[in-house]
Amino acid sequence: MESAADVSSPPRDGQSFRRRLIGFIAIGEVGVLAAMALLIVFFWLLEPAFLSERNIRAILNVVSFVGIIAIGQTILLVAGEFDLSVGSVAGLSAVVAAKLMTAAALPVTVAILGGVGVGALIGLVNGLIVVRLGIPAFIQTLGMLFIGQGLIQVVTGGYPVYPLPEAISAIGGTDLAFGLGWSFAFFIVAAIAADFVLRRTVLGRNIYATGGNQEVARLVGIDTSAYKIGAFIVVGALAAIAGMFVMADLGSGGTSIGSGWELTVIAGVVVGGVSLFGGAGTVAGGVVGILMLKVVQSGLVVIGVNSNWQQIAVGVIMVMAVGLDIVRRRYFIAGA
Repeated sequence: MESAADVSSPPRDGQSFRRRLIGFIAIGEVGVLAAMALLIVFFWLLEPAFLSERNIRAILNVVSFVGIIAIGQTILLVAGEFDLSVGSVAGLSAVVAAKLMTAAALPVTVAILGGVGVGALIGLVNGLIVVRLGIPAFIQTLGMLFIGQGLIQVVTGGYPVYPLPEAISAIGGTDLAFGLGWSFAFFIVAAIAADFVLRRTVLGRNIYATGGNQEVARLVGIDTSAYKIGAFIVVGALAAIAGMFVMADLGSGGTSIGSGWELTVIAGVVVGGVSLFGGAGTVAGGVVGILMLKVVQSGLVVIGVNSNWQQIAVGVIMVMAVGLDIVRRRYFIAGA
């Protein structure tokens, strides 16, 4: 004859399993990592050259550029806003720095700081207009995207800026390990630092509170406006740094630097579990999401899929990621 404890044990086990499953699914990075692992195996089975040293290095090199911006975009999304102008900010900062080195003949360090300053200033303008004037981030940053593209043409006259000083070429041509240079090193260090700040510090918890529930955050004394403006400045400065790493890699201030990055970055971080609605996500997740997008794009190229289908694949993945985010918030995190 079964005891009462024996009879009640299966339900408790079932509840425990359900809680663990919910906790597992609620971690955005887990699902993305699992999906990415499956995709890597899939592409490798179709074309073993997908995991060649050359292809892996190419993927990591591209990820290092857009990944730097993804770090800032993740912080901004967690704070409850987003920035569509990051691509044009990257391009404008790069050509301004290139002009300062060539036309103005300023030292390389001063020119680079000038480029970063342009990115941070645009971030400040975006932040002030969105937060203080109440203009939606979609409208403001979309407008800044077009302004930035126009300014790139004004600054350069439509032509690449070159020749750049030897120091720039040296930065772009540095091989620290596995064919990867300073951009990848900066990307890794910045990602670790930003992830630590978001997860482990009061500053990070206040950013989550700002994006999660702005009214409650205000009631407990958090200056939500300052946090949002600060996040805009961070993403602007990081976009500028990414643009200048591309400039160093190319050896010129090209007018196409940063073109199309804005949607790639947002798609990647959302795929990585960063919520479009604020208050959820991690830098690690955003970085993994960017890596997954590049794995998909590279895999489709390696197996010979038409480039038009690559764009379709990215769009489908982004929609699926947003849908998963909505489901996760509704049924697992919010407990609805």
